[in-house]
Amino acid sequence: MLIGSGLRMSAQVPSQTKEGQNAYQVGTITVKFLGTANVSEEIVRANMQIREGGVLDDAMIDNDIRALYRTGLFEFIEVKRETASPGVFNLVVEVTPKFRVLSVRYEGNNKVRAKRLDKEIKTRPNMALDERQIKEDSEKIREYYQKTGYNQVSVNYTIERDRSSGFGTVIFNIRENARTKIADIRFLGNEHVKTRRLRKEMETKRWWFLSWLTGTGRFKDDLFEEDLEKVRDFYREEGYLDVEILQDDINFSYPSPSKLVVTIKVNEGRQYRIGQVEVTGAKIYDPNLLKRVLRQRTGMIFAPSKLDKDVERMDDFYGTSGYLDTRTRLVRKPNIETGNIDIEYQIQESEKFNVESISIEGNTKTKSIVILRELVLGPGDVYDTVREKISKLRLENTRFFDDVQLSPQETNIPGRRNMRVAVREARTGNLTFGAGFSSLERATVFAELSQGNFDLFNRRSFFQGDGQKFRLRLQLGSVSSEALVYFEEPWLFERQLAVGFTVYRTSSDYDSQYYTQVSTGAEVFLRKRLFELVDGRLSYTYEVVKISDVDPNVAFVAAGQNSVSRVGLQLVRDTRDKIIGTTTGNRVEFNIDVAGGPFGGDVDYYKLEFRGAQFYPVFDLQAQVVSVIARAGVIDNFGDSPAVPYYNRYYMGGPYTLRGFEYNDVGPRDSLGFLLGGKSYGMLSLEYSMDVVSPIRVAAFYDAGFVNADAYDFNPSNLHDNVGFGIQLFVAGAPLRLDYAIPLTSEPAAKKGGQFNFSFGTRF
Repeated sequence: MLIGSGLRMSAQVPSQTKEGQNAYQVGTITVKFLGTANVSEEIVRANMQIREGGVLDDAMIDNDIRALYRTGLFEFIEVKRETASPGVFNLVVEVTPKFRVLSVRYEGNNKVRAKRLDKEIKTRPNMALDERQIKEDSEKIREYYQKTGYNQVSVNYTIERDRSSGFGTVIFNIRENARTKIADIRFLGNEHVKTRRLRKEMETKRWWFLSWLTGTGRFKDDLFEEDLEKVRDFYREEGYLDVEILQDDINFSYPSPSKLVVTIKVNEGRQYRIGQVEVTGAKIYDPNLLKRVLRQRTGMIFAPSKLDKDVERMDDFYGTSGYLDTRTRLVRKPNIETGNIDIEYQIQESEKFNVESISIEGNTKTKSIVILRELVLGPGDVYDTVREKISKLRLENTRFFDDVQLSPQETNIPGRRNMRVAVREARTGNLTFGAGFSSLERATVFAELSQGNFDLFNRRSFFQGDGQKFRLRLQLGSVSSEALVYFEEPWLFERQLAVGFTVYRTSSDYDSQYYTQVSTGAEVFLRKRLFELVDGRLSYTYEVVKISDVDPNVAFVAAGQNSVSRVGLQLVRDTRDKIIGTTTGNRVEFNIDVAGGPFGGDVDYYKLEFRGAQFYPVFDLQAQVVSVIARAGVIDNFGDSPAVPYYNRYYMGGPYTLRGFEYNDVGPRDSLGFLLGGKSYGMLSLEYSMDVVSPIRVAAFYDAGFVNADAYDFNPSNLHDNVGFGIQLFVAGAPLRLDYAIPLTSEPAAKKGGQFNFSFGTRF
């Protein structure tokens, strides 16, 4: 019997009688080595189950042969049977061991140490000599050299076998050649597309001063092949369907031993456009109406991806009305007379479906009601595929699940489909603790417990599953401390109305250089989507502020405590693509706060503030973004309150406002130079940022702002501004920034030279 390559059992005989009782036994088992015995007999026997004196079982012998092959130590294995006596067979296990690796050597590696190359390969001394693995190792060595700039490297191998010992020496022969940088990437034949545009499609880049950090500027074969396909795809999207870039038309030249110039010859071919557009097979809707759904028209450039989107758009048009199984087939018809490509959309319509029921799977901890309230489809509704996609996005945005899939399921009821919702639970709770440092709070230690899918009344599931938000944070620092408890119910009475509260106590020495401030308070709030993308938030806060350790030279700040009773209204519109690492969109926020008056408390003031941020992607390369941040605010007292409290006035300076000045060091001052704070402010910040290598970004910025003593005074004559640069990276999913800024225009008291700012989080 032949089993696999080189696996053989000879002299096979039946092993069972008609009654099912085994009539044959194993006598002796002999291990015979063919070739050099560089493997011990004990290893062979240890990988076999069959034993002397045991039952002769063909299946067991077959499994033993397979087990010996799995060790990777043998080239060939054969089990032979010899009759010892009636019903007893001796077994001879003939094995041909593989050569073993005696050592691994490198020759020609003048620039890279052998220890570094050892990390790239899997072949090790005393392993079975596997030539297939050695070939893979040589390719790994070549790839490593290419990554470090030796694109002309060649790697071969030889094996010196010693048949007397059964060992072999593996020798990698390396010809390194010069280490090169890509000096230029040129294109020939690109008459209709600029070279600069084609370079943007490629990951292979020219060497620049930050290439040592980004890992670009070196030639890599695999990456270059992918780049060529990207260039071809780009041309096809521009209508050049016959584009050709042949390997024989790519030239590599070396102006100097360390510089490489890549020249790519392109045969563009002709540019195709869309000819006649037809819609056939449509009976439910008029074909002329369906043509209006399409974005691609006669005379436009033939772009395959845009046409595919039109097919999807057509399916969605039918899907919004419940025609789930309608399919659109795109047929391309070259027109010899016009030279264009005519398009026919062949529609295969289906019957209309309504939602029968909703089936939820995979929610091991999240309540079904939490999932159902995010859906915009329900039983009895027309099965709208667009609303199905919206429901999927809403479930994904909860961040309760790692995976969300929605799909229709067939039923026995004509015109009805169930909607299946399959989810995979994500980890929503975090316990974090550690230490940190910032330019404001100095050294701190903290511990935080948060749960994004909290359930206040379900201890059996460890308080998880109802979609509530909970956060407990404790922080102790050299200049600040904080204790905070936060809770939010996002669906009050199963309506899209959020309610929550925060209880906190904070103490800090950095809010002002003249005193220590301790704030203890609580806030309750309601939040609701008002219209389109605008959210409204109504809150009430009661806070006790205690001022102590007042500088005796500051006469306008008094020690003691005040109670603040405040109502706030916030309107927010947010279209950013991402909260962290935003590349496009904007965020606009308007805040109104009223303290005192009919709400009680010791102080009476009102506050109006605008905050806006706009993000513009300028180049796809390196995710380059320009951001514009604008802010303005007014605060003023009313009624019998003599003045706005010192700690509520406006100040600027620090990592979140003017980065070229110390924290809260910009504002109106008295004749002695003490900060008085202001009632009006305005700020503008411009920043250009780009990825260096993920997750590191660099930025250059300009900040400008003013703080004026009187309310509604937006005269920018007292302008302070700065320029600077910064670097950002991510630690535990949060952005960590280090900025350095130099003040330009400023009053002498605030201008203290360049400032470093080290901070977590975003500025908006």
